[in-house]
Amino acid sequence: MTSHTPTFCSIVPPHVLERLAEHADPAVAEAARRTLAVDLAQRTTRTERTAPAPAEDADGKPRRTIYDAKNGTRLPGHEVRGEGEPPTTDDTANRAYAGLGATFDLFLNAFGHDSIDGAGLPLRATVHYDEKYDNAFWNGEQMVFGDGDGELFLDFTIPVDVIGHELAHGFTQYSANLAYYGQSGALNEHVSDVFGSLVKQHALGQSADRADWLIGAGLLGPAVDEGTALRSMKAPGTAYDDDVLGKDPQPAHMDHYVRTSSDNGGVHINSGIPNHAFYLLATELGGNAWERPGRIWYATMTGGALTEEARFGEFARATVTTARDLYGDGEVVEAVRRAWVGVGVPTS
Repeated sequence: MTSHTPTFCSIVPPHVLERLAEHADPAVAEAARRTLAVDLAQRTTRTERTAPAPAEDADGKPRRTIYDAKNGTRLPGHEVRGEGEPPTTDDTANRAYAGLGATFDLFLNAFGHDSIDGAGLPLRATVHYDEKYDNAFWNGEQMVFGDGDGELFLDFTIPVDVIGHELAHGFTQYSANLAYYGQSGALNEHVSDVFGSLVKQHALGQSADRADWLIGAGLLGPAVDEGTALRSMKAPGTAYDDDVLGKDPQPAHMDHYVRTSSDNGGVHINSGIPNHAFYLLATELGGNAWERPGRIWYATMTGGALTEEARFGEFARATVTTARDLYGDGEVVEAVRRAWVGVGVPTS
């Protein structure tokens, strides 16, 4: 399958890296500038990528391969661990292997979806990409993880929700294929945050009321004084407020929607609005978020009703319709409506 949307999707937003690139500390600025340059090259050198072919004998079992770039940029790199092989001496490679497995498990066990394409797609990841690379990304074919600079960002395989988030861009690529700009792009990022968070909750056995609803907790390094993660679905705009990183710009309501030409129209910023709607729904319904809320979002993405340029209102209405199809008229449908109304997105 060839994606019609940009195939480079990264976890750290450009606005964060752009701020860091102007920092007074030369080491901080250099790491950010290097990351921005690598990201730009990834966006522009191969704009259309063909993902690995689905397994011919898809059987509900993962097919993982981990590669080591050895701090270079040639992909995929040197193979270090294949499916079913014992752990290596490299904790980063082992975390990547486990994170691919946790994501595979969520999609298969919660939704009956075999890998991210539903047809047993082999999952590949490269670790130790470039030097002090402050990002992780999905490029339409595979996952790629930087080691971080060790001060602002740590190893990008540490938070399992980062792995789930990036692989979920592949899920979107194979399902609704949401265009990566404006509101459809914010929904693209939102869907990755939702399923990234669900991967973590599912792996930890956490109910909605016990989850932290943070994206990238454990990723920020010792040089960040005031920050817990990259984003918060519970309270968008509160993940960090730091002298180095700046202030988390995510809104939680349409009243504060950010209109900008950067970051493909603010895809990493305005995703806070639908993120908060999902959090409101999951906590109102209670129990495990990958069950009723997750099934509604999964079925909305795979149901074929969304246009590739879907805006928030279209997506919200589709989730209401999906909830009715799955659970009938009643508390679940009304909870979905209330969640969207709570962030200022009408459903009728």
